[in-house]
Amino acid sequence: MRYDHVDVLIIGAGLSGIGAACHLRSELPGTTFAIFEARGAIGGTWDLFRYPGVRSDSDMYTLGYRFRPWSGATLADGDSIRDYVRRAAREHGVDSEIRFHHRVLGADWSSERARWTVTAQRSDTGETVEITCGFLYACTGYYRYDEGYTPVLPGIADFAGPVVHPQHWPADLDYRDKRVVVIGSGATAVTLVPAMAADAAHVTMLQRSPTYVVSLPARDPLVRLLRRLPARLSYPVVRWKNVLLMMAGFRLSRRRPALVKSLLRRAAQRRLPEGYAVDTHFAPRYDPWDQRMCAAPDGDLFTAIRKGKASVVTDTIDTVTATGIRLASGAELTADIIVTATGLNLLAIGGLTLRIDGAAVELPERLTYKGMMLSGVPNFAMTIGYTNASWTLKADLVAHYVCRLLAHLRRTGHQVATPEPPAEAATWPDLPLIDLTSGYVLRSPAALPRQGPVAPWRLHQNYLRDVRLIRHGPLTGDGMRFSRVMPSPARSARPPTEPVAR
Repeated sequence: MRYDHVDVLIIGAGLSGIGAACHLRSELPGTTFAIFEARGAIGGTWDLFRYPGVRSDSDMYTLGYRFRPWSGATLADGDSIRDYVRRAAREHGVDSEIRFHHRVLGADWSSERARWTVTAQRSDTGETVEITCGFLYACTGYYRYDEGYTPVLPGIADFAGPVVHPQHWPADLDYRDKRVVVIGSGATAVTLVPAMAADAAHVTMLQRSPTYVVSLPARDPLVRLLRRLPARLSYPVVRWKNVLLMMAGFRLSRRRPALVKSLLRRAAQRRLPEGYAVDTHFAPRYDPWDQRMCAAPDGDLFTAIRKGKASVVTDTIDTVTATGIRLASGAELTADIIVTATGLNLLAIGGLTLRIDGAAVELPERLTYKGMMLSGVPNFAMTIGYTNASWTLKADLVAHYVCRLLAHLRRTGHQVATPEPPAEAATWPDLPLIDLTSGYVLRSPAALPRQGPVAPWRLHQNYLRDVRLIRHGPLTGDGMRFSRVMPSPARSARPPTEPVAR
């Protein structure tokens, strides 16, 4: 089945995809677009994850859209975030452009026609469909929605109780008055443990090594101070305050890691029982922000530990038994339920295959342009958020840039925008796109494109710098080639181009 042609095809109806569509609707009225969503609902991550306590790990005043003020808790629950995204879609009239159960399989670019032909499969009918578009915009995140990561756990088949991965949480799981072991220490585990501890007999967080956990106020004091002001005035103030605090904390972590380590340790120590082994369980070997920091609203994880409802064990697994987990130290953890909060599997651009004039695009061979486009790939953008700040800060910038780029093409009569790196890029070192030592990154080093050492081929983890580069920076030059397809039937294999400013 073939659908009509659209100016822009957005892949994904999550936080990024809905934001992108809202930007198109408001900044480029008259632009035709469609949103292909593999699942059956709006919300992406915030519709998929349904485990107890699921919430943001970034403050909502920066995780929320720039164009739609957030008015709830600083760290919001998943239901509230999902409703926020859906309301934004309705208010901007983009929900009617979503085609659910459409999993994009591949996209083929034709230089002769200056358009993508996108193939998708309908999961509800099994039917294969095609649509053409002038610009392809992947808002898919970078992990697999259908499969979480679970390491090999010796003896797991012998365990008598349920084994659950948070990415696929069963709605009927009863953990009331049960003993639960949560394997993992990342953001999901830090969220799950205090949430489950409220009803479970006891919850144990089993970690191989510690993670930094920082307590944040559940309600921003500045929001209360500015509550009498209209949202259009107070929201930017709170948003920028949080942006600057995040950036300052990240820069201090990079410049004075020992100082930040000490501050985080003392903050945890104040919230934990007297004599607690802070260095064993909450003092990682790596520096702050080598991995993403975990946030606990009002220190709820520390509170659960202090009340005796939860505990942390730092050890490795020898084997899983019928009744729990035997550790390398010889100790045993009794469990009725095991939760494997062991992370995600990386999957770039939703796993779709890109081809240009029949030739496959190998992502690890491509450089990212301004952290959003790929070298040598025409009329294509993807959203990859920040690792040291809220995802949506970058998503908003990318969406605004795409709108600027499309407006420029329309204004100048060009149809094609292709990032082209300079000749010296062949000698650049291979730099990973995500500069973290988190397990999900280290497990899949070749799943993502690379970045270069200098702008615009460098993905900056710096919002202020990206505001200048992406929102206000020039569109022409700087490695971007614009071209047009001649209307003659005898088209050349390569359309005439403007020179690229190096």
